[in-house]
Amino acid sequence: MATAAKHVPSGPDWIHEVKYDGYRMLVIRQNERVRLLSRNGTDWTKRYPWIVQAALKNRERHFVVDGEAVVLGVDGVSDFNALHSRRHDDEVQLYAFDILVRGGEDLPLSLRKSNLARLLRGGWSPSVAIGAIAAVAPRTGSRSRTGRIPRCRG
Repeated sequence: MATAAKHVPSGPDWIHEVKYDGYRMLVIRQNERVRLLSRNGTDWTKRYPWIVQAALKNRERHFVVDGEAVVLGVDGVSDFNALHSRRHDDEVQLYAFDILVRGGEDLPLSLRKSNLARLLRGGWSPSVAIGAIAAVAPRTGSRSRTGRIPRCRG
């Protein structure tokens, strides 16, 4: 969780990245089953089926990706009110910022960005764009935000 500070931390132990307004979400794939879980454990799998379909298109059969479900406005800025309204569920995208597990193995932080990039190239969608999102987090923590998983319409 983010905390207020008077100054932006600096130094080799910190990673700085953009943060979008959305719902924090884990994408958990185990063979042909994909679940989308919120931070408090709510199952949102049925709410965002396009994210589920995109995850199922990946060649990797076991992974846990941490990300942010967002709706982008026409200006390209995340629009939390549009997301919260549920009127735009078919426009929701998942911005992936961390991969916790790949191939059934927990990944150390030092390998997560490269593994996330490989996972996204592995078949999420032909139009995957690697981007950066999220917040400031110490490198010793669990966040490293590096990629985007767009919704997929079959």
